[in-house]
Amino acid sequence: MNLALRFLGVGSSQAVELGSSGAVIERDGEPMLLIDCGPETLSRYLDAYGLPPAAIYVTHTHLDHVGGFERLFTKLYFDTVRRGATRVFAHAALVPLLHARVADYPNVLAEGGANFWDAFRLVPVSRGFWLDDLWFDVFAARHHAPDTAFALALRGSFVWTGDTRPIPEMLSRYAAAGELVAHDCGLVGNPSHSGLDDIEREYPLDLRSRLVLYHYGSAADGATMAGRGYRVAKPGERVALKRASEPMPADAARTP
Repeated sequence: MNLALRFLGVGSSQAVELGSSGAVIERDGEPMLLIDCGPETLSRYLDAYGLPPAAIYVTHTHLDHVGGFERLFTKLYFDTVRRGATRVFAHAALVPLLHARVADYPNVLAEGGANFWDAFRLVPVSRGFWLDDLWFDVFAARHHAPDTAFALALRGSFVWTGDTRPIPEMLSRYAAAGELVAHDCGLVGNPSHSGLDDIEREYPLDLRSRLVLYHYGSAADGATMAGRGYRVAKPGERVALKRASEPMPADAARTP
């Protein structure tokens, strides 16, 4: 089993030229899971793979991460083979927000007779979920407001933080086995996002050496961060991942 993380877009909400931040987990060269579906994400996904995603994980519901769902609904709903087959994994706390953001519109089709979620298979999660015999951990990030953003981790392989302020207490658990960490980072932080100074203040050197930074504001900002010695993701880049550890929730020891 060969795993890779392919960055479709790496930009902040205003960095349109860098694409909406999102990535695909590939298994043996095939797409397994799309992380987030921003406004440009579906086009980039279709250009790369030719078919709509079979599974999507939603980190949070800001529109630069879910703005592609309306177009994806139309594509899936009118495909009688794929209608209802695409699984959407979202933390249970996000489900009301996701529904309000992308699905709660009168008559999703002008002709009537359709519900938004008819096109998808919505799977609410809490600690994590199984996909293709792999267990993915889900845990809270620190973005904008409590319980509105959730990171994703595959034990022994990678962590995708989603949009977040530094979360050293969470990464000490979910990135404790040498995982690659794809981390939100701009040149300058703010109350919802990490900046380079935050990264250097909050994380030890060992963890910083495993970071791949994304969700930055411009190509120039990315070049500046790379000049400071950090690995900075580029649109379309594919990063090989270590083989996942034996499937098991990270907090299995606390599970009754």
